[in-house]
Amino acid sequence: MNKETVEIKKSNLVAAYRQANEETKKLLDNLFGKAATDSRPVTERIKTIDDACRELGNEHPLVQQYRCWMQEAPVYDGSEYDLIAYLKLRIITAALNEGWRPQFTEDETRYYPWFWLYTQEELDNMGDDEKERRRMVLTGDYQTEYAGFGSAHSNNAPSHTSAHFGSRLCLRTDSLATYCGQQFIQLWADFTLTRK
Repeated sequence: MNKETVEIKKSNLVAAYRQANEETKKLLDNLFGKAATDSRPVTERIKTIDDACRELGNEHPLVQQYRCWMQEAPVYDGSEYDLIAYLKLRIITAALNEGWRPQFTEDETRYYPWFWLYTQEELDNMGDDEKERRRMVLTGDYQTEYAGFGSAHSNNAPSHTSAHFGSRLCLRTDSLATYCGQQFIQLWADFTLTRK
């Protein structure tokens, strides 16, 4: 008997699952397993770097590059935390974008997490609930030891922002940028702040 292999992209499988009726969803779950057809929102599926790697799959170039670097890199001296954070953030961003890539057209909008450094006085006046809501990272490990580092969200405010993170870390919606900044705040701190 001649066996042929059929390759199905996970993104196509998930798209088919989302459009299927309940009977077809059960069939797809039986064929591919429930994890392969997970139709929860991306913000519920991706909570860690491991989730993001699973979402993209072992064959994805970013996952392969990250794993190769982690296995093949020279002995760590403690100064590479920003590089590791960047590699992880590229994977997380790609997974959260679910296949979307910026085209850099005039009418395209791209989003980035926005962060704020708080002074010690501001931190002292902030309650624990507010610190948790803002996903604060105390900056005692970083050069900016007198402030907390938190993810902020701004929409239609009379202010100006600049993006300094590069196109590889942009997200397709403002809500994904806010989620990424808050959920992965420690990685963003490692990427953007200088450790002592």
